[in-house]
Amino acid sequence: MSELTSYPIRKLLDHIYGGQIRVPAFQRGFVWDADHVAHFLDSIYKGYPFGSLLFWLTQGRLLSERKLGPFDLPAPHERYPVTYVLDGQQRVTSLFVTFQTEFVQPADPDWRSIYFDLAAPDNAQQSQFVALKPSEVDQSAHFPLNCLFDSVAYRLASARFTREREIRKIDRLHSVFKEAQLPIQMMETEDRATVAIVFERINRMGVELTTLELLSAWTWSEDFDLRNKLEVLQEELENFSFGDIGSDPNLVLRCCAAILKGDPSVEVLIDLDGAEIRDNFERVENGIKGAIEFLKKQLKVATIKTLPYPLMLAPLSVYFAVPGEGLRITPERETRVLKQWFWRSCFSERYSGQSVRAARIDVTEMQHLREGRPSALGSFQVDIAEHFFLLTDFRINSAKTATFVTMLAQFNPRSFISGSFVDLERVLQAYNKAEFHHIFPRSYVEKLEERPRYAAFVNSLANFCFLSRADNNKIRASAPSQYRRLMPSDSDALAMILESACVDELVFEDDLEKFLRARVAKLTEKAYQLCGVDPAVPHRRLRQSDVAGFTASAG
Repeated sequence: MSELTSYPIRKLLDHIYGGQIRVPAFQRGFVWDADHVAHFLDSIYKGYPFGSLLFWLTQGRLLSERKLGPFDLPAPHERYPVTYVLDGQQRVTSLFVTFQTEFVQPADPDWRSIYFDLAAPDNAQQSQFVALKPSEVDQSAHFPLNCLFDSVAYRLASARFTREREIRKIDRLHSVFKEAQLPIQMMETEDRATVAIVFERINRMGVELTTLELLSAWTWSEDFDLRNKLEVLQEELENFSFGDIGSDPNLVLRCCAAILKGDPSVEVLIDLDGAEIRDNFERVENGIKGAIEFLKKQLKVATIKTLPYPLMLAPLSVYFAVPGEGLRITPERETRVLKQWFWRSCFSERYSGQSVRAARIDVTEMQHLREGRPSALGSFQVDIAEHFFLLTDFRINSAKTATFVTMLAQFNPRSFISGSFVDLERVLQAYNKAEFHHIFPRSYVEKLEERPRYAAFVNSLANFCFLSRADNNKIRASAPSQYRRLMPSDSDALAMILESACVDELVFEDDLEKFLRARVAKLTEKAYQLCGVDPAVPHRRLRQSDVAGFTASAG
């Protein structure tokens, strides 16, 4: 796939003049200053190793390319392959800006031309090349390098030096650069995935390019900029309070990959032709927007932070990825299947570790469901052990906590003292611990004689509920039987508050152990119901017919 070859500098210049050697847009810009260029040329002159260049030879030209330093390159011949610089852009550009004579040098007050200092001592350490502004040039000591490959200019520049010692130095300078060979590793392939891997590896010690940067370069056209499209999409998602999705650009790319390739692995996008992404981006937008609208309206997932496993967005986007304006309307039965898949995925921790394998399976089943074919979406085992609620501490950044909070949100929780509905939109968008509080206050438990027994459970999920700061300030360290007096006296109003929090009235008996057992049982029952599983028959493998073994056209 690759071979080691070499170019004389003259050949490199000719290929650049002809438009054959080019710089891909995913390369970063030319950053060397003139002093750095002079140091590099000194290394060539003294025969020091300066590393090989890596070129990629391909028949297909990229839609987006960089200038070579300050120069716009001519278009290549249509029938000739194109050579892209994958590694060595700084060195290639340095040679070109130093020796080229055909292009007009753009005005740059900071740029300095490179000269050979005839008066500099010939030793291993000190550079014999200097970067100078016109006013700094000593015509009797500084020889311009930009004339070495222009025979007429070379004769004129060397004519003013008459001393034998100077003539020998100039002749040697000319000979060294005309005969210098640039070591080049030439990679010939049309497989862009391989190019992406190679480029990522050679940049691993520096600043790596993201897949988004590579894709943006390969899909760019005058009327399509992938990065700009994703920025606009992110702004639109802010209306859904999902603007923070942009904090993980790979998540959006996973959604793209799932929709366009049926595989949520970002790497598969490298194989796509740019036109495929451009022509199908509307489907991508509809898929992500539809998935987020479903999460918000049907499941009360307010932000990406409250989505227990962000990768779940990828297969869900596949279901909503349809062309045309407007979002897909979800039939009632398919809505039920999607919701059950969501809860089973959460409680089974199916996406723990961002499992791409699970996502691939679900992507396929989402496609079947959308197309009206038999789908096994969600037909996997879910076994909700009591320790899910009892032995898991409430931690905002935990997937289990996000699952628990989202579950409680399904029951339209009311605040304990006021009885008013919790403002879920505000609370979940903020998503911090200030709006979630202990049912048995921690300060109260710390005063109990049995405190050592209860220490491990006071912060468990089972001891948390939605509670406004105002109500929490009223409760403080009170026992439940004490703050019961602050709650509505009307039994129906009280029952609605407790039911919305999945809490029984036995909480007011002030027995933490008894309360936790009862609440864990209630939470587990509710969790199974959300999963579409009969709580009385929990530990079994779900059959496809229990979940989604139907077609959209079924009765």
